[in-house]
Amino acid sequence: MFLTEVFRTATFRITLMALAAMAGVMLMQFGLVYAQMEAVESRRSTELLQGEAELLAQMSPEHLEYVIRRRATDDLRLIINSAGLFDAGHALIAGDLHTWPRGLKADGKPHNIEIYPEEGAAYPLRLLAVTLPDHTILVLGRSFHLLAEQKLMLRHAMLVAAVPTFLFALFLGVALSHRALSRVKEMHEAIDRIMAGDIHERLPANKERDDLERLAGSVNRMLDRLEHLMDGMRAVGNDIAHDLRTPLSRVRAKLERAQSGERDPEQLEAAIGRAVDDLDQCLGIITALLRIAEIENSRRMAGFAQVRLHELMDDVFDLYEPIAEVESKTLQAQPGAAEGLVWGDRHLLIELLANLVDNAIKFTPEGGSIVLDVQQKNESVILIVTDTGTGIAPEERQNVLSRFYRSDKSRHVPGSGLGLSLVCAIAHLHDANVKIESGPNGVGTCFSIAFPALVLG
Repeated sequence: MFLTEVFRTATFRITLMALAAMAGVMLMQFGLVYAQMEAVESRRSTELLQGEAELLAQMSPEHLEYVIRRRATDDLRLIINSAGLFDAGHALIAGDLHTWPRGLKADGKPHNIEIYPEEGAAYPLRLLAVTLPDHTILVLGRSFHLLAEQKLMLRHAMLVAAVPTFLFALFLGVALSHRALSRVKEMHEAIDRIMAGDIHERLPANKERDDLERLAGSVNRMLDRLEHLMDGMRAVGNDIAHDLRTPLSRVRAKLERAQSGERDPEQLEAAIGRAVDDLDQCLGIITALLRIAEIENSRRMAGFAQVRLHELMDDVFDLYEPIAEVESKTLQAQPGAAEGLVWGDRHLLIELLANLVDNAIKFTPEGGSIVLDVQQKNESVILIVTDTGTGIAPEERQNVLSRFYRSDKSRHVPGSGLGLSLVCAIAHLHDANVKIESGPNGVGTCFSIAFPALVLG
């Protein structure tokens, strides 16, 4: 069972493919060396045969016949394996070639010919036939036994080198596959514990030095993100339950008093009106949460286009200026604001700026002012909303961007604590950064949203 799992691993299969590649390369090398050896030996034999034929052709006929008959030279004894002297009719005059080799031509070129002796098996020779001035034919032959021995040594060397190499590679493949299986088994066990409910468990990743560890590291980072999201969902659920419980309890209490009290139509109408207001508050919270979830899931990116923040600021200014005036507050649009060309969803950006202006109006006392501005700095477009309100303490500036968070200064103001969360979600969708600072001279609050500037090509 274990070997079956080992053989099925990708590591073992890669090892087999590497072995096949090694075998192919070794065969190619063997074939190349084999061919080169044969070519070198053939060329060498040709040079030896031609050189010896030139030397013998310079002898007198009587001396040549004596030399061939007695093999009187060292070359004939050591280098030339067969020699014969034939007349023009291919009849033997002297030498150890008793008959004219079949297929041999006296053209002065070497030929590979099969020799069929009277006894024994046929064997190949490289023969050279040269016609001498007296019309006799000199035939010299050289055996292939040296080349055969070299080829046999090459085959033995290849086998001796290949067999241990392949066995070692197979052993290494099995060892690596066993190691990979052990690591995968550890990961499976960790995944089983995670599926069983232990969301704090993580896959063994060590220092992420190889692909498997890098994959485990990516999965761990994904699990960290999921755990963070689950914690956030749990916190949001608790916040929703807490924030909806109060208005729903008020609705129930008012309806019960109206039901148990006198049947005065005016009192009933007033109780129903207050209950509707409280239910509207609950629906507002739910709508805001759904809106934040939709934006965070990036479902609105299909509606992105070029947006000029200056025009958007003017639209929001026209909408809220009368509201600020009714509440004895001043809403101003900074003159000379930059055009502020960005890539985004116009409706979402209006919603972002409207939430900031609405918050500024809520928390700015009578006689105060709210200033809108758009600035261009390097590769960023900055949307700025500054007020002279109660301000936000430095230690609370990050918390106010969380859902349902309300500082002590704002608890007397109606609201759900989701406005700035919605602003943050829209900003992140547009790759923008939200920054909260104190207003001029330390009075009030300054919200600045830095967007990537859109550069037209």
